[in-house]
Amino acid sequence: MYRNDPIVPTFALIFAAGLFYMAYLDGIHIARLLGHTPEELSVGQIGLMAFGAVLLLYGLIGLVSYWLEGLELRPGRHFPTPSTTPVVVGVLLVLLLTALSGFFVRLIGYSAQTGHNPTWLQGAVFGAISLVVAALLGIYKKFFGRDEAITEEEKSHFPW
Repeated sequence: MYRNDPIVPTFALIFAAGLFYMAYLDGIHIARLLGHTPEELSVGQIGLMAFGAVLLLYGLIGLVSYWLEGLELRPGRHFPTPSTTPVVVGVLLVLLLTALSGFFVRLIGYSAQTGHNPTWLQGAVFGAISLVVAALLGIYKKFFGRDEAITEEEKSHFPW
């Protein structure tokens, strides 16, 4: 395997999906035993979802790292190749970010005027804003940022 292989993060994502599905099946089993759906989660469901969330995060970080850096870092300076596609995608993402930000401000104003505060919608819009900003930063790093990988000789005299 190479240093930045996408196989392990992909299997982590598959395993995380399996853990989330097992938590779902556990909830169905508990509902069948009780005769109704309980209001709270069981300890097993919480454990499965927590471990699944950790694996999901690990898999996403690994795949983003593979997308940004490639299989293996090569020493030297690397300059991005000019292309119009990342510019168009960046402009579209900035327009989407502007629309989401405007909707978020309108949502805050609505909740201040009416007293009805849809926190789930505010959280979803803010999460979407965060994902768009992360996508913009990733596109900048991949297509516009100059990379430089420096190698140095090891100067230590330790046996390990």
